[in-house]
Amino acid sequence: MRWWSVANFVSNTGTWMQLTVQNLLVLHLTGSAAATGLSISVQAAPGVLASLFGGAAVDRWPRKLTAGVSQLLLGVVAFVTAALVATGGLSMGVLMALAAVTGVIATVDGPACALLGNDLVRKEDVPSAIGVGSLITNAGRLAGTALAGVAVAGFGTAAAYAANGLSFCFVAAVIPFLRPVGGALTRSRGGARPAPRARAAQEQEALTVRQGLAFFVRRPRLMALAGVTTLSAVFGRNYQLTLAVLVTGPLAAGAGAFGTVSTVLALGGICGAVLGARLRRPSVRLVGVLAAAGGLLQIVAGLSPSLALLLVMVLPMALVEAVSDTAGTTVLQTDPPPHLRGRVLGIWGSVRTLSGLAGPPALGLFMQLAGARGALVGGGALIAATVAAGCLVRQRRTARPVLVRLWSRAGAASRAALRTAA
Repeated sequence: MRWWSVANFVSNTGTWMQLTVQNLLVLHLTGSAAATGLSISVQAAPGVLASLFGGAAVDRWPRKLTAGVSQLLLGVVAFVTAALVATGGLSMGVLMALAAVTGVIATVDGPACALLGNDLVRKEDVPSAIGVGSLITNAGRLAGTALAGVAVAGFGTAAAYAANGLSFCFVAAVIPFLRPVGGALTRSRGGARPAPRARAAQEQEALTVRQGLAFFVRRPRLMALAGVTTLSAVFGRNYQLTLAVLVTGPLAAGAGAFGTVSTVLALGGICGAVLGARLRRPSVRLVGVLAAAGGLLQIVAGLSPSLALLLVMVLPMALVEAVSDTAGTTVLQTDPPPHLRGRVLGIWGSVRTLSGLAGPPALGLFMQLAGARGALVGGGALIAATVAAGCLVRQRRTARPVLVRLWSRAGAASRAALRTAA
């Protein structure tokens, strides 16, 4: 697990170096901010449908092999891009095509690497492993963003892509030496070998995406988790957009002030990842409570009269978000049976991609109508009210069978008393 964590840190650092440089490269090629956003969308778009099949592939193929091959393929794409940049042969169309290929490979690589990391620890330590992964992601983001400027200034744009390619190769070199803990296997249908008939049924089930969709839809806790997370992603977590407008608009601060806000957000994410790593049995209810708390904090942030108060609120907002992410990811990776976890993560990837693509435009329209403060306050209130309504509905559904059982017992007791008296 230590080797896997080091490899993930190296990989995340390289990925954020490339993402940072890629935005600058698109701006250099086109001079258009819209084209920069389009390149991000092109890379994310394959996840809408391809994630379903990518998750099924993770369920079907040996996990270590799947993760290793996907990492090598991502490295090849990075090296090809670096060569094209160095030789001056990169055009906007080629860059978009490479971004789309990266997005397709990532639909397999994401769930494969996530589940492989879980195989390296005991079941009760999975939340801790996910928390460590979140911590590494935030640390890699800070390191990669900082190193991107150093790489471009010292060695040119192609160096960042080459460094990212090397980071993927490092991960692929580490994977063969990883040893799953206990009885965990690198194939998601791990555990004791089932009977031949049951094994044949599992093999048949592993070939269909439909089974994963059916399981997800019929699982109320997963549907509730998807609803809460999507609502939060659209109206509560686009802080790079909402807080940027709030800081530079109503609070009349500059770009440097927003840089400070972004740094506090990153620090809050790291602290939240550390706290999330201490979770042992997270639940969907905990995710909902944290989402509601984040919504209330967002309301206060939206009403902040000064930058100082906003900075005070930003830290707990990011902390709550990170803990909520860790809890939700743990539920996703432990609730389904082992042979369905890849497909569940694939479905989740589709949901997350849709919310990521639709969220910023919807929030932008909301901000245009209500302003930055109105979007923060209204979005936070919507999240908190939705979670509260969901809790009330669940309590009523839970209480109804209990009341029916109590009424039946009372009726049976009264009839027994009448028979005794007679």
